Amino acid sequence: MSASMSLLKTSSRRAGAGACGFQTCPTRTTIRSVRRRPLMKARAALDPDNANVLVCGGGGVGFLVSKKLKDMGSWVWCMQRSETRRSQIEGMMALFAKADALNMEQVEKVFDGIDDLDAVVSTIGGTVAEPLADSQGNINIIEAAKKRGVKKFVLVTSIGAGDSKDATPPSVYETLEPVLVEKQKAEEALKESGMDYVIVRPGGLKNEPGTGSAKLTEDNTVCGAIHREDVADLVIKVLLSDVANGKTLSAVDPAQMFGEPQFETVEV
Repeated sequence: MSASMSLLKTSSRRAGAGACGFQTCPTRTTIRSVRRRPLMKARAALDPDNANVLVCGGGGVGFLVSKKLKDMGSWVWCMQRSETRRSQIEGMMALFAKADALNMEQVEKVFDGIDDLDAVVSTIGGTVAEPLADSQGNINIIEAAKKRGVKKFVLVTSIGAGDSKDATPPSVYETLEPVLVEKQKAEEALKESGMDYVIVRPGGLKNEPGTGSAKLTEDNTVCGAIHREDVADLVIKVLLSDVANGKTLSAVDPAQMFGEPQFETVEV
């Protein structure tokens, strides 16, 4: 895999309201090349074949990540609070692990049951009414991973968390503030953990099939929509590569953005 940067200019027109404060229409995207120093070949961080990966989180992105990793040959444990998806998880030959992320004893029991754990992906999140899973739930997982010597941790949060607060429309941030504040606490805990990590902040999530055109960027001012399947693909890319280690990246689909953003993309 190779690492490269490009300057992405996207234009679109507003069309209603959605998860990031708008829904979008098809856009026209132009990528202009930028002169940069020669790029080094990316060193693979993790070979998915026979890798041991724990994915924490219910449906949506977490489930898609689990399925895609299984298809790549990984051993996948899915940590879930309830048994709702147990049959689906076991049906794709992944391993089901029941635990409430807010219960440290249960979390540690899951980790104790996995030998030679290579990596953890967490998509754990709460609600505006009960947001503690976004902070303490993820922090419990981070602490357990650090204790077990896990090599890599990928945390999925959201645009609007931390230094991306101003990327979201004020009305959207006000509504989601309880969750976004807690997500920032988990992000800070991961940064201080000493593990290799990547934080992925998706924009407004959609359930449609992936477009394959989603991008990662270190620009904390971008905001837009993205399909869950595309987020899952990006999460797997940063998991398997060292290119994005130590970075906090926003994840958006250039075809579903408002305005005329111009930003550098990170390719992994």
